[in-house]
Amino acid sequence: MALQLPRRVNIVEVCPRDGFQAEVNFISTAKKVELINSLSQTGVGRIEVTSFVHPRVVPNLADAAKVMRSIQRRKGVKYRVLVPNLIGAQRAIDCGTEEIIFVLSASESHNLNNVKKTIKESLEEFNTVVNCVQKNGLVDIHAALSTTFGCPFEGKIAKNKIVSLVKRLADLGATQIILADTTGMANPVDVAEVIEFVEQRVPINKLAVHFHNTRDAGLSNVLSALQQGITTVEASVGGLGGCPFAPGATGNIATEDLVNMLEEMNIDTGVNLSRLIACAILVEQMVGRELHGQVIETGRMRSKEDDCV
Repeated sequence: MALQLPRRVNIVEVCPRDGFQAEVNFISTAKKVELINSLSQTGVGRIEVTSFVHPRVVPNLADAAKVMRSIQRRKGVKYRVLVPNLIGAQRAIDCGTEEIIFVLSASESHNLNNVKKTIKESLEEFNTVVNCVQKNGLVDIHAALSTTFGCPFEGKIAKNKIVSLVKRLADLGATQIILADTTGMANPVDVAEVIEFVEQRVPINKLAVHFHNTRDAGLSNVLSALQQGITTVEASVGGLGGCPFAPGATGNIATEDLVNMLEEMNIDTGVNLSRLIACAILVEQMVGRELHGQVIETGRMRSKEDDCV
């Protein structure tokens, strides 16, 4: 029996924010801007540029405003930033941000560890942020629900709690809700079951997914999500990234691996894979080490061949 899969999948590139946030060494503003400008040429429709959090919390993103004001914005690409509170949203708006993503967790313990608030307090803050965004004319505000598929502190999260939080976020004004596997605890069966539960209360076109590859299940989880009707997937070139506030949160799924898989399955992404691989190699040069993507090796081999010519 043929799999029921979408004809097109929208890719959200998160490396400039999720990838760089946990790096030990500071990535210069110029390098961040270079990467974002290069990603803008790949065909991805949305890039998560940075996060307006306090510099003491995430030092590597202390230059958020400068980065936002320095990038070359390409028509057809949306540039998104993450905010944890109203202050972050106001700073983002001042920089001409087109799209904001607010983060909270399905786990009380992780939410306290990540944003120093209870879930109830985060929902109240989200409501304030939505009001601020709407007054300033921004069209989209997204919400990322961390630890949807499991928490390093609390284990599995009850599905009725996830459904309740997603419905609450939608009711408050989230135009899209990202179901995030913060530490890579998901498996394909869990993914299918959670999405099936959630879509009973929230339309499937309002949902997106974000998987980490801690247990090498990231792409399998994507396939499971696609079978449930998901058409927006977040990923990071080279697989760079991981939540600095969650034990064991290793890298994301690699965007180039994701695009390669989808292309092999005849699913359109609109992304130029060669340019994407070049971006992954650029990220490796920026962080000074080889990354976890599988397809990137093809690009490395080509680079070596070019050097020998």
